[in-house]
Amino acid sequence: MNKNDNKKPHSQDGGGNKGSKKADGGGKLFSSLLFAFLIFVLLGGLYSYMADKSTPQTPVSLSELSTDITKGTVLSILVSGETLEIHYASSTEIKTTKKEEGTALTQTLVNYGVPAEKLAKVKIDVEDQKGFWYWAGNLAPFIFPLIFLAVFVWMLSRQVRGAGAQAFSFGQSRARVTSPEDSKQKVTFKDVAGAKEAKEELSEIVDFLKNPKKFLDIGARIPKGILMMGPTGCGKTMLARAVAGESNVAFYAISGSEFVEMFVGVGASRVRDLFLMAKKAAPSIIFVDEIDAVGRVRGVGLGGGNDEREQTLNQILVEMDGFEPNEKVIVMAATNRPDVLDPALLRPGRFDRRVTIDLPDRNDREAILKVHSTKKPFAEDVDLRVIAERTPGFSGADLYSLMNEAAILAAREGRNKVAQYDLIRAIEKVMLGPERKSHLLSGKEKEITAYHEAGHALVSSVLPYADPVHKISVISRGRAAGYTLHLPLEDRKLQSKNEFLDDIAVSLGGYVTEKAIFGDVTTGPTNDLQVATALARDMVTKYGMSDKLGARAFESAGGRTLYGKGLEEAEHSERINSEIDSEVTRIMDEAFAKADKAITDYRGALDAIAKRLIEVETIERPEFESIIVAHGIQPKKKLEI
Repeated sequence: MNKNDNKKPHSQDGGGNKGSKKADGGGKLFSSLLFAFLIFVLLGGLYSYMADKSTPQTPVSLSELSTDITKGTVLSILVSGETLEIHYASSTEIKTTKKEEGTALTQTLVNYGVPAEKLAKVKIDVEDQKGFWYWAGNLAPFIFPLIFLAVFVWMLSRQVRGAGAQAFSFGQSRARVTSPEDSKQKVTFKDVAGAKEAKEELSEIVDFLKNPKKFLDIGARIPKGILMMGPTGCGKTMLARAVAGESNVAFYAISGSEFVEMFVGVGASRVRDLFLMAKKAAPSIIFVDEIDAVGRVRGVGLGGGNDEREQTLNQILVEMDGFEPNEKVIVMAATNRPDVLDPALLRPGRFDRRVTIDLPDRNDREAILKVHSTKKPFAEDVDLRVIAERTPGFSGADLYSLMNEAAILAAREGRNKVAQYDLIRAIEKVMLGPERKSHLLSGKEKEITAYHEAGHALVSSVLPYADPVHKISVISRGRAAGYTLHLPLEDRKLQSKNEFLDDIAVSLGGYVTEKAIFGDVTTGPTNDLQVATALARDMVTKYGMSDKLGARAFESAGGRTLYGKGLEEAEHSERINSEIDSEVTRIMDEAFAKADKAITDYRGALDAIAKRLIEVETIERPEFESIIVAHGIQPKKKLEI
C-alpha cells in the first residue's frame, strides 16, 4: 500500500468548503488604417491651425497702392513674381495686389503718378523664385501626401510579408534550446539534491553521450527514450537538464501541449522539425515535459481526444522508431500520469527505460534545503535537520517555496537574516496558506474550534498507530479556522491497515468532540469527513483491507483508467456496490466509536487542551505533551535529532 501523503494537518475549515502571442492579421490591418486616418486628421488640423494664425491679407488695386505711397503710409513692398505684398507702417495688416506683366514695378508706380521722392522712401524687395525653398514650398502640398501614401503602402506590405512568414513558420518547433556553452543555465547533478537511484540510472545516459563507442563495441544499445515518472515538483525537469549539463550536449525542451494546435497536422510538423534540429546538433537531448498531453491512450476519447493529438503522437512514435544507434539523440519525457499513456509509447524501442522519482526522504530533504539556502543568510539558531523532519511528504518544489517564503517573512519584518522561527512559519504557510489575521472568531466559534482541534490531538495521542502531534492552533490559515499538525515518527513508504483505521478515527476526532461537548455539529468537520470517507472506501476497493470482501480490488490504479479500460463504468455488480457501501459504513462507525471512547475516557485532558488553546491560540509539541502526561497519557517516542 503506497502512502501518498505524509502531511496530515486536520483542520476546521468553517464552511465546508494550488511563449509569445501572435497578433491577429486583421487586427494589425485595422490598427494601420486607424493610424493613417489619425495622421491625416492631425495634419489637417495642424494646417487649419497655422492658416488661422497667419497674418490676414487684403487685396488692393494699383491705384490705391499709388495713393498710399504718396501719402507715405507704405513701409515696404515684397515682390514675389507678379504678386506684391504691401506692409504698412501703421498696421500689421498685409495687403496684396498684382503688378503689370513685363513692366518694372517702379515704372508702373511712376506711371500712376507716384512722386520719385515718395517712392524712394519705400523699401522694395524682390524674392528669388529659383531657389530650393521656393520650389519646396510650392511643391510641398503635392509631395508630402505622396510620401505619406508611399510609407503607408510600405508598412502594409511589411505586415503582409510578416503574416506570410508566420504562416510558413507555423509548423516549426517551439522548443527552447539550451546550448552546452551557456554556463548560466547549465545544471549538473550537483545542483540536484537527493534522487540517488534516479541519478544512477541517468548516469548511463551521460556515459553513452560522452563515450558511445564503449557501448557500441560490445553490442549494447543505449535506450532510445527515458520516461521519468513521479509526483509533481519532485525534480523531473531538473534531472533532465542535469543529464544535458553533465553530458555537455544541446538540450531541447518543449511541453507536450505546445505540439497541439487548432489545425490538424501542425503538431506532427513541429515534431518533425524538432527531431530534425536535434539530429543536426547531435549529440543532443530532447525533453518533452508533460508528455501525457499528447501521449494519452488512443481511441478511447480520454482527455479530449482529437485527430490533431493522435497525429502528433503517431509522428512521435515514427520519429523514435526511426532512430539509428549512432545518431546520439536521446529523448527524455516526464509525466505524473504514466497510467494514461499509450502502450505504443512504452514498448521496447521507444520509452523502454523508466525512471521513477519519489518524494525525497528526510536526508534528501535536508540536502535539498541546503541547496536552496546557498544564497540566504541564516541566523545562528537555524537547524535544517529539524526542518527536514517537520516536512514529510514535501517535494523539492515545496521545499524551494518554503525557503523562499521564510526569506520573505524575514524581509517583511525588517531583518537581514532568516531565523528558525521563519522556517517553521513558512512550513505552515506552504501547507495551509497564510494567516488570516482579519478573520476573527467570536467567543463561541473560538471555543468550538478549540475543542474541535483538541479532539483531533487527543485521539491521535491515545491511539497507538496514529502519528504524534507537533502543533495545534486556532489561528485561521487559508480556509481552515484551525488545524492540528501530525507528523510521523519516520518516513514511510507503506502504511498498514491499523494505521489507516487510526487515521480515520483521528479525522473524526473533531466531529465526535463537537457532538459530545456541544450536542450539535457545525460545518467545520466537512473536510475531515470527506478525507475519512475517501480513505475508508480506498481500503475496501483498492487495498483489499475488508474482511468481508477480501483481497479484491474494485477500482483500477488511479481510480479511473488503466490502459484505456475502466473509465467511469463499474466493473462489478450492484450487489458488490451495496457490500462496498456497507463495509465503508462499518469502518466509519467503528472509527467513530473508537474516537468517542478516547474522548470519554480522557475528558479532563480534552478540557485542559481546549482551555489552553483558547488562552494562547497555539500549542507546540513540548507543551502539549506536558498537558497529556499530567492526565495519564504517555507521549509517543520523540524523533531522534
